[in-house]
Amino acid sequence: MDGVRPLLEVKGAAKAFGPRLLFRRVDVALMPGTLTLLAGANGAGKSTLMRVMAGLTRPDAGTVTRRVPDEKLGYMAHATFLYPELDAEENLLFWARAAGLDRPAERTKNALEAVGLSRHAHERAGIFSRGMAQRLNLARLILAEPSLILLDEPATGLDASSRRMLMELMLKARSEGAAILWISHDTAGDSRHADRVLTLENRSLREDAGGLSC
Repeated sequence: MDGVRPLLEVKGAAKAFGPRLLFRRVDVALMPGTLTLLAGANGAGKSTLMRVMAGLTRPDAGTVTRRVPDEKLGYMAHATFLYPELDAEENLLFWARAAGLDRPAERTKNALEAVGLSRHAHERAGIFSRGMAQRLNLARLILAEPSLILLDEPATGLDASSRRMLMELMLKARSEGAAILWISHDTAGDSRHADRVLTLENRSLREDAGGLSC
């Protein structure tokens, strides 16, 4: 990857909540066409680090450089950000238009098809199961075909077939040049598809052995 710059680069990042230091001196670079897993115990600060990367939380020290426009950043957190009174199609059309995307109707149709929700397009999001809501949230994420994707335990609430679909979509995005950071609750299983595994532990970030070779 000589001459290719990271799509996201964190240098010397630190974050504390009051007297509690979550992490310090964190350095990480996400290169195009890579899938990185982020592991660590509950409370280690993984979600906070991802929010720092997404620009939703400011670090107390260090810098975060994102080399993608805002509309090409895809962030999927625990909250689904769906409107329960709107149906699946209306939710996606709202997000596509709010982001100023071209061909919103076509993008919406393709996203619903990609996550297996085409036949539920006109059902209210408020009656969806957790798994279906998470599928719709994934459809929202892929609307803009993001080149930088940050996923905070995206498989929560998904059954086995939905988890496979999620992984297939992310592997496709990686093959098209996206950089993906994935907080996984199944590191052992997901690491088979990852280029590397990072672990946040004892306030520091380390790279573990395993994953695919880049």
